[in-house]
Amino acid sequence: MSFRVVADYDRCKSHGNCMSVAPEVFEVRDDGYMYILLEEVPDSMRTACESAVDGCPEQALRIEG
Repeated sequence: MSFRVVADYDRCKSHGNCMSVAPEVFEVRDDGYMYILLEEVPDSMRTACESAVDGCPEQALRIEG
């Protein structure tokens, strides 16, 4: 099973909190923008992604599925 992480890029300020919690899924690149690295995230990473969603100061992330 898998799920998706969706970002509202209008809200995202690329603080990098998500990347520190789940670097396999999120990356803030040299251009200063946050990228979601996996279109489908395995369920084994759900807890880390939930922590990233909860820790986003801009509330720019959500989990679908």
